[in-house]
Amino acid sequence: MFEEGLHESGDLGGRLTFAGKRFQQPFLLFLSRGGIEQERGRHLNFARGKFLIFFKVVNQRVHDRTLARPPHADQNEGEKSLETLSFSSARISRNPCTVLRSLRLMDFRCFDSLDLEVPADGAILTGDNAQGKTSVLEAICVLVRLHSPRTHRMATLARIGSKGFGVAGDPWGRERQVRHSREGFSFKADEVPIPTQGRYLEEGGLVVWMGNEDLELIRGPGEGRRRYLDFLGAQIDPAYHRSWSRYRRALKAKNLLLKEGRPRQAEIVSYEEILIEHGTVLMNARARIIDELTPLAAVAQRAVSGKDEPLTLHYLPASGPDLRESMLLAKDRETRLRQAVVGPHRDELDLRIHGMPAADFASEGQQRTLALALKLAQGKLLEIRSGRLPLYLMDDIFGELDPGRRNALMHHLPPRAQKWITTTHLDWMNDMPDLSGIARYRVNAGKVSACAR
Repeated sequence: MFEEGLHESGDLGGRLTFAGKRFQQPFLLFLSRGGIEQERGRHLNFARGKFLIFFKVVNQRVHDRTLARPPHADQNEGEKSLETLSFSSARISRNPCTVLRSLRLMDFRCFDSLDLEVPADGAILTGDNAQGKTSVLEAICVLVRLHSPRTHRMATLARIGSKGFGVAGDPWGRERQVRHSREGFSFKADEVPIPTQGRYLEEGGLVVWMGNEDLELIRGPGEGRRRYLDFLGAQIDPAYHRSWSRYRRALKAKNLLLKEGRPRQAEIVSYEEILIEHGTVLMNARARIIDELTPLAAVAQRAVSGKDEPLTLHYLPASGPDLRESMLLAKDRETRLRQAVVGPHRDELDLRIHGMPAADFASEGQQRTLALALKLAQGKLLEIRSGRLPLYLMDDIFGELDPGRRNALMHHLPPRAQKWITTTHLDWMNDMPDLSGIARYRVNAGKVSACAR
């Protein structure tokens, strides 16, 4: 945000110069040693010096080319450079921002560039299939959580023929930017570089993604349910993401060793120690998450279905309660199969309605409702754990629901939460008064334009 260093200090009624920026009176100045947190509203907080500089500016505007947003052109026009595409619009806001009010893309999927401003309620993106609607939601997910619900290969998000992509915006009142190139990721928050993904995510926001593919949570393989738990766990606790990353790396190394003709047991054992340490963290965290999710999902299931359909969730760890013992017992089997067969990467989330497996006995309507209930429960748990509302990214789900379920879903969502919705048509909105405050946009061939009401 500013260069490091405190060049001069001031007192009440005086004058402050910080990194070459002079602030005239009146201001209140408070200096203290220690960590720095970002503040918004009418307070400025400079986050890289040895001291916390905290003051209140009255009728004072900061003019600096590294802070000001470049002159606004058409939403889809802009400089074609990672260095210049409006990635530096740190703002001084009067109220704490808890939503995403601006989104800017460069070379992301089908978008050459995009500069979009939306109201606090959110946005509805309409248009034909394969025009870029889902890509907008995907970009938000990348910006907030460094995660794409569509691919694990971040390089594929770059527009064909480009060298990388950039995403920027202001979730939760902080200007954040993510860039990806052949060298990998780079991150900034309020113009301050962030060295690692973990640090970026620790300071990041919260997201709930809802899409038609969520049916696979119910009737698909266990991998989808594990991803659901992992995405939630990483947002609840940074330690979850660290343990998940280290577990995955150790698992890959162990499997490579097992595939060798003559496995090197000493090296395998060393990786198993890492797997046991971080796998146990994941198992304990997943058990707690499912315990907390179960009543929330049951409430959401009744609300959306309008029926008393008892829903239960059960955690089924693939290794049983003791991961170390399970690995010892599975050693011969793993040597024979040449892959690791026990651990959190084989865990399962058991879903039952009326005590029966939902994948086998629930109707398609019940399965669709159950998928919605799981995502609503995810959002509620994020709110409870963090005290903040997540963004709700809803990809073409309303057209598949009957009016009763659509209205029940909207009534169950937090009214103050921002919602980004994609759809191919707006006919279903005739009976949805709750969406009256959401802006509407038309997406066509990677271009976004506002729709008339």
